[in-house]
Amino acid sequence: MSEINGPAELPVYSIAEAFVKRPGMYIGQPVTFEDEIAREVRQGKFTFAELEEEEQSLDRLRRWYRDLKRRDILVLPDAEDAAARLRECERSLDGYAEQVYAANRGTTTGQA
Repeated sequence: MSEINGPAELPVYSIAEAFVKRPGMYIGQPVTFEDEIAREVRQGKFTFAELEEEEQSLDRLRRWYRDLKRRDILVLPDAEDAAARLRECERSLDGYAEQVYAANRGTTTGQA
């Protein structure tokens, strides 16, 4: 084991490395997020409760991305890849939200 003599010798991880080193925190999450949206669509789960749950998942991905990007002091190109994946998740959620609203048009709560 080598001795660390100062901050210059501390390892610096790119965003992609940070995502990979924290399994399930980001790299796996967008795929899981998009898979979850696709599963909800396949099952016809167009409820506002499901939409809210997916919005919370996307908010969590945004926070992880923001925190990890802040630590990417080298501003490496893979940060753009991560940003693109996050945008894909946002588009998936937007499409799902449109389907939820379309499925619930004309329905009223409180009617038997």
